[in-house]
Amino acid sequence: MPRSPWTGPQPLLLASTSPTRRLLLESAALPVETAAPEVDERALEAKSAGLSPPDLALVLARAKAESVAACHPGRIVIGADQVLDLDGIVFHKPADAQAARAQLARLSGRTHALHSAVVMAGAVDDAFVETARLTLRPLDDRAIAAYVDCAGEARVRSSVGGYQLEGPGIHLFESVVGDHSTVLGLPLLPLLARLRGAGVLDF
Repeated sequence: MPRSPWTGPQPLLLASTSPTRRLLLESAALPVETAAPEVDERALEAKSAGLSPPDLALVLARAKAESVAACHPGRIVIGADQVLDLDGIVFHKPADAQAARAQLARLSGRTHALHSAVVMAGAVDDAFVETARLTLRPLDDRAIAAYVDCAGEARVRSSVGGYQLEGPGIHLFESVVGDHSTVLGLPLLPLLARLRGAGVLDF
């Protein structure tokens, strides 16, 4: 079995059931357990009206981390959230294929930001936001419909904006500026730097 750089007494506790975030951590040879946070994201967002999109991502990530940390004292808990920001307008996961097509039409030919926030709670207290900027190529209705049919409704409903860059969604883009893990919702490089600073990684 490959050696892990992790030296913590217990595995990282990810306050999320996202398979993508878990896979990112496991791919970095880190032991991970997951727990679903009890957070009403839309209600919390309503209470946070007026915050900038990056600050909103931090508020949501903190609520997730603290929700799980409260039930698991002494653990290093990671909460993460991602906000899609198009000129200050926040997008959510589309409710269905029709909503995904409408979102993609609004993003077509434009540059939007993905703000990925991480909050560490419990045994470590830290927080940060990383931003990636993505530009969709101009897409007509036919191209958008073809993509949604190719990706399938379950996939387009699973991420903000209606696309997954790590899947067929890559066809939609003209350019991406930012780290790939930031696009996927868990910026690994700054997270690993903070874990090294906390003394739980040995290289």
